[in-house]
Amino acid sequence: MRISLGTTLLSYPKIVNRDLLLREFASRKQWQEVLLHYHKIRRAALPPHPDIIPPIFKACASLQSVKEGISIHADVIKMGFESCTSISNTVMSFYIKCGMTDSAMSLFDDMMNKDSVSWNVIIHGFLSHGEFEAGLSLFNQAKVSNFEPNVSTLVLVTQACWKLDAIEEGWNVHGLVIKNGFSHDVEVQNSMLCMYAKCRELVSARRLFDEMGARDVISWSALISGYAQSGEAAGALQLFREMSNEGTVDIDGLAVVSVLQACGGVGDIKQGRSIHGHLIRRGFEADLFVGNALVDMYSKCHDVGSATMAFNLMPHKNTVSWNSILAGLVQNEKYMEALSLFDLMRTGVESDEVTLVALLRLCKKLGQAFWCKCIHAMVIRRHFVSNELLLNSLLDAYAKCDLMELALKLFRRMKKRNVISWSVIMAGFAHCGKPDEAVAFFSEMQLAKEKPNSVTILSLFEACAVSAELKLSKCAHGVAIRNGLVDDLVVDTTLLDMYAKCGDLNASKKVFQRMPERSVSSWNAMIGALGMNGRPCEALATLHEMESDNVKPNGVTMLAVLSACRHGGLVEEGFSYFQRMLRDPLLQPSLEHYSCVVDMLGRAGDLVGALEVIKSIPDGLEAGPAAWGALLSACRSHGNYELGRWAASRVLELEPFNSAGYLLTSSMYAKGGSIDGSAKIRLLMKEKGMRIVSGYSVLHVGRKAHKFVSWDGSHPQSKEIYSMVELLHSHLKWTEKHDCLIT
Repeated sequence: MRISLGTTLLSYPKIVNRDLLLREFASRKQWQEVLLHYHKIRRAALPPHPDIIPPIFKACASLQSVKEGISIHADVIKMGFESCTSISNTVMSFYIKCGMTDSAMSLFDDMMNKDSVSWNVIIHGFLSHGEFEAGLSLFNQAKVSNFEPNVSTLVLVTQACWKLDAIEEGWNVHGLVIKNGFSHDVEVQNSMLCMYAKCRELVSARRLFDEMGARDVISWSALISGYAQSGEAAGALQLFREMSNEGTVDIDGLAVVSVLQACGGVGDIKQGRSIHGHLIRRGFEADLFVGNALVDMYSKCHDVGSATMAFNLMPHKNTVSWNSILAGLVQNEKYMEALSLFDLMRTGVESDEVTLVALLRLCKKLGQAFWCKCIHAMVIRRHFVSNELLLNSLLDAYAKCDLMELALKLFRRMKKRNVISWSVIMAGFAHCGKPDEAVAFFSEMQLAKEKPNSVTILSLFEACAVSAELKLSKCAHGVAIRNGLVDDLVVDTTLLDMYAKCGDLNASKKVFQRMPERSVSSWNAMIGALGMNGRPCEALATLHEMESDNVKPNGVTMLAVLSACRHGGLVEEGFSYFQRMLRDPLLQPSLEHYSCVVDMLGRAGDLVGALEVIKSIPDGLEAGPAAWGALLSACRSHGNYELGRWAASRVLELEPFNSAGYLLTSSMYAKGGSIDGSAKIRLLMKEKGMRIVSGYSVLHVGRKAHKFVSWDGSHPQSKEIYSMVELLHSHLKWTEKHDCLIT
């Protein structure tokens, strides 16, 4: 008995020393040594103290030693330590850090005594691994158990709320934050602010921001970002100015990127340049994310020169940088520059799905079917076939290049189709002048039990507008009503436009008058509807009514007004509105406005004035094919062939793959008596493999649409039709002659 007692007493200092040594290694984060000493203790058959268990599992988690951790867990169970809640919490934390949430959950379920730490560990574990629904479910269970959440858990829970767009759950979390006394913790407040901003609850976000006793750069950045991403660009810019004027907060990259996004969103190039100067003074210009945001902002403000300069000045570039400038060039119709940039990009930068989406937009603009096929091959080769956005963009590109057979084949082979995929095919049929096929495809979508959304309805309305068949359009209107989509502002606006293109202006007015609220887009659509139906004076009156209703016109509004003046021959009024735009810093004209004015003056025979407008386009913008094409068309109509040849050279230079410019040039030469010039242009088109899409008319008889191309004899009743046309033509000539005699 003495020997046994003496052995225990002699071994006790050894146990204490080894435990202390193990803790020392743990404090120094020497995890391999921690595990080595644990095994020495076990080989010596000495019982480890419960206090050394947590650092051992911390070592296993840090080293990701899963097998060893599971083995030590078995030791813990054998030694009877698992009944200790703190040790079970440690083991559970090890499993979570090793990504074994199922094992952690199994251990959690078996625990007899759970404390707040237990709940925080398991909730934190699921949320940190992106399992938001499971994490929120556990959080709700924990609330019933009256647990006390820590700051880290609350931050992750609020993040889960905006990830799942569960704003009601977020409000409940906010209540718990106030109840548990965390309402003055800046980290928790910032997480709540981010949640409200991400869920676009800007009123709640602003109220919380105003109530915060202390705000840091994260607080300002979160709210600025929320306003920018919600389309409230003016609010984002105002906040940035307040942040800069306060002077107590250092501006960070997130705030800068957000405010540049806001400038790009509203096209405020003046404010964007001012912020750019501010960034240079603050030393932000070398920041990669800020550089990318500058390229994107200048591109969206149509200042391609500044976007290119910002891109070239970036000390470091990534794939996002190249994608931003590429998308900017395509957006601003700099197609040849975009192709050159892509060739340069291929030499040292790996393109990704975003790059291919931008290239597909380029293919659509240039009508390059062969390039679409090449990109499709690249998608397959690079294993991008699971990217829904890319595949839908490819569908759209095939459709816009009149390759509906290939688009349909790709659609049928897609493993995953979403409502966008169906809508793109419908819009493709409409674009190719096949509205009946688009409507039939919508019926197929319904048979497939795919519920239409607003995008689908917009595609259906587009098909009805192309068919210009009023009865079909009313049926589509009924579909929108049955699916509860008529209160959507975008749907109502498109519905208005559809009726206008069917020639039923009264129906357009009824839709407009019944709108529960009218956005600037709604007013724009009504002005456009009046303009396209030959009511230019009513269109201008609607603009005045819009301004009386305290709705400020934007660039699209002024484009609709200028278009109405152009088609209605109101040259003086149109030019007056253009001058107004030049005077208003918020309504600075874009290339589309300049092109519209050029066309308006050209139609009126003022070719010199049209050329002067092209020359007056400011630096940063450059006359595109639309402006030069309008001038070319005017030269052809009014017989100014010398100016027309110059305009033609510019059109063919800017759009070398578009058949429209070649056809217009050939027509001008033919009208001017230059048969050789016309033949050379036709030969050039043939050498380039240009595909000419003829114009056509559609006549609906009963439920069947009959398509007529000029001098096409494919229709079974073509002989009778042409005989009737000649008879009507002779009758009209006879009537005109006898009217003159009577006069």
